[in-house]
Amino acid sequence: MRRRGIRHTGGFTLVELLVAISILAIVAVLGWRGLDGIMRARISLTEQMETTRGMQLAFAQMQNDCENLAADGILNGRPYLQAENDSLTMVRKNFVENEPMLLQVVSYRVRDGVLIRRESAGTRDLIQLDVMWKAATSNADSAVPVTLQSGVGGMQVQGWTNGEWQSLRAPLASVQFPGQAPQPGNTDGLQVVLLVGGQGTPMVKTFLMGGT
Repeated sequence: MRRRGIRHTGGFTLVELLVAISILAIVAVLGWRGLDGIMRARISLTEQMETTRGMQLAFAQMQNDCENLAADGILNGRPYLQAENDSLTMVRKNFVENEPMLLQVVSYRVRDGVLIRRESAGTRDLIQLDVMWKAATSNADSAVPVTLQSGVGGMQVQGWTNGEWQSLRAPLASVQFPGQAPQPGNTDGLQVVLLVGGQGTPMVKTFLMGGT
């Protein structure tokens, strides 16, 4: 009697398919995690670059203001620079081609995590300048603020006086007011420290006063 041979058909068994699917699933999960990590790192790097660029622009504006600081006696004893917690106020010269020099009150403030800058209209009237200075230092300035950088935790400002960094809480004047005690010395430099969220270390910039 002739026996018929068993015929094997090509293909995978159910177990083999399950093993293959499991391996593909593991590879897909590992690939997704790697891609997700790359995307997160890219987003974080982009945010840090934008923050750094924003801070560079803010420091560049501060440097321009410091280089044009009105600290050469033209204010007749009026204050030209003052810094407190999270605030910096100064009087600067504003030069326009073929126009007489004007004076402006410029203020930097950190409010609700945002660094803003305000500048007054230009004037040659010292009495009007007094009003602008008082409005700026009392936070009653109605000038439209310009946002320089968000995510700022705080700002600290010191002046280089007599060979050391000192607080500028008392306003500096180019000429003393009648009866006022003499200043301890000329402030030749300004150091601004900005605490930026997400940055491991604070951002520090030093400026020369009056472009000297």
